[in-house]
Amino acid sequence: MAKSIMIQGTMSNVGKSILTAGLLRALRQDGLRAAPFKSQNMALNSYITAEGLEIGRAQAMQAEAAGIEPRAVMNPILLKPTCDTGSQVIVNGRVEGVCSAAEYYRKKKEYIPVILEAYRKLEQEYDVIVIEGAGSPAEINLREDDIVNMGLAELVDAPVLLAGDIDRGGVFAQIVGTVELLNQKERERVKGLLINKFRGDVGILRPGLDMLEERTKIPVCGVIPYVQLDIDDEDSLTERFRGRERTGVLDLAVIKFPRISNFTDFAPLECMREVNLRYVETVEEFGDPDAVFLPGTKNTIGDLLWMRQNGLEAKILRYAGRNKPVFGICGGYQMLGERICDPDGAECGGDVSGMGLLPVRTVFEPEKTTRRVLGRFLEVGGVFHSLEGKEMEGYEIHMGRTVSGGDGRPLLGIIRKADAEEPEPAGAQRKNVYGCYVHGIFDRAEVAQSVVSALMEAKGYDGRSVKTVDRDQYKERQYDLLADVVRKNADMERIYEIIEKGGEAVCGR
Repeated sequence: MAKSIMIQGTMSNVGKSILTAGLLRALRQDGLRAAPFKSQNMALNSYITAEGLEIGRAQAMQAEAAGIEPRAVMNPILLKPTCDTGSQVIVNGRVEGVCSAAEYYRKKKEYIPVILEAYRKLEQEYDVIVIEGAGSPAEINLREDDIVNMGLAELVDAPVLLAGDIDRGGVFAQIVGTVELLNQKERERVKGLLINKFRGDVGILRPGLDMLEERTKIPVCGVIPYVQLDIDDEDSLTERFRGRERTGVLDLAVIKFPRISNFTDFAPLECMREVNLRYVETVEEFGDPDAVFLPGTKNTIGDLLWMRQNGLEAKILRYAGRNKPVFGICGGYQMLGERICDPDGAECGGDVSGMGLLPVRTVFEPEKTTRRVLGRFLEVGGVFHSLEGKEMEGYEIHMGRTVSGGDGRPLLGIIRKADAEEPEPAGAQRKNVYGCYVHGIFDRAEVAQSVVSALMEAKGYDGRSVKTVDRDQYKERQYDLLADVVRKNADMERIYEIIEKGGEAVCGR
């Protein structure tokens, strides 16, 4: 049976997902079969496994770091917020329904058998399971019937590393306060502390670390520096939205919807040296970009109305009227159409006109489409004509069914079934406006290269200078760099000892 270790945090966005990935990569490098696990994840950025099941993007990223195929058992419960007080509940990769926060809180204990069944499957196949917590274990209003932090650690008898974020300030108060709010049995389970996102000289920090160990009686197992690595994340607090200082000649704008999802679709473009990619949520920020992208969203109608109210829709319509390129993916694709109908309240209900840039109409249906797809670009017009014939792959996650008409043409030919003889037409294009349902459409190097080269040439530059980036190799390098950072700055010998001893010596044993 697998050993385990759990990484919990003093609050959201302390870097639990990345620390988990770094540890998984280090374990893999040491010859161990390791797998990620997060019992309950709340995220809009999700992923479709080879099984056609939906999990949090972080667990897919962590599986990649571990060198294994992402699977639904790695994230048995995924919550995708539909509003401030309700979420779509996905169990074992499939939609169970939508419920309010209060309703889910009342019934979450019923999911323990589901969680344990998923965990036991991994336990039988791997040497080590690295578990990620959620938020903070010190949320005393959520302690009862907890299934994701200390409650889960006790269920599977996992030792805990508690991580704090020094970059946001107050890390000593974060850690000491969290430990103080744990009961005695929970404190016994915390075997080590991690300081994450540190900038500066660790020597100057040493007196604080000594005092921290003295106050908590828990050893500090590492001070992890703040590093710039390009690794997929899923949190709405992601630093991707803040932008990075770049000197690329292309200015690409992604609309940052309130319910934005799968923003990692643009990571392949963002990592190219010619590109400055930024996220826009106001008219003032819009500027005059070289291309505009409308990403996925968990609430298509709500976010379309948000754009309509704040003036971004009008801005994009004028922009497209100048024959400038606009590309929509999933919810963004639906918005570019003529009409969006939600008769059964699959999202928020209603029937609204779309932006009218593509001749398609979308009707939401109760059943969710989740599948991986292969295909190629068909005859492509406009600025992205060089995409024609290029192969692509990705995955679909959507509630709507979109039908085409009018003067538009399909953008893609997709093979959705293994035994299909001919690709099905999908997506739409008209002039320099493009849309489709495929997440990850830019992941293949030749696709990203064609997009960037075309925009370079439209701007008067030589597009032949664009370098191809193999996305898989690029990500592998990033995971190796992350593991190097963890190894150099964490006490791996002590962490291995914690893994080996497991949850023993917990109070009452």
